[in-house]
Amino acid sequence: MSTDDTVRELLLVMPRLIGRIKRLPLPEQLRSLDLAPRHLSMLSLILLDGPLTVSQLAESLGVAPTTVSLIVSDLSRKGVLVRREDDADRRRRIIDISAESRPAIAQWLSPGAHAWRHALGPLTPAQQRMFVDTLLRYEEAAATAARHQA
Repeated sequence: MSTDDTVRELLLVMPRLIGRIKRLPLPEQLRSLDLAPRHLSMLSLILLDGPLTVSQLAESLGVAPTTVSLIVSDLSRKGVLVRREDDADRRRRIIDISAESRPAIAQWLSPGAHAWRHALGPLTPAQQRMFVDTLLRYEEAAATAARHQA
């Protein structure tokens, strides 16, 4: 298969994939919260990795700690996230999903995580890394192209 054949296939599958993701039903409890993609990424990290500090979230998300703090403040006001002191360092705050919101968030995000595990499971760790690196290069190239069009 040539690179152009692969690009053609990806250009056909990507809109379907994105459409399916956008149609994931948002649980009733979360519908009024006006959640955006940046919230999805943060909630996914906390759901998969457990409670994290603002610095850990910022590093994983590739954004500034102040950006994470703003999102955390927004979601804390809405009752989705809770902050607590880090027992090891009282100056740090640990961010977690509230007990009330956890079931709805897990219901919302688990099908996507399950689908990724199904798709990536047959691959070796090196192949999985190559897949993620490829998506990251695509994201970078798409962002560069969008900046040049603006």
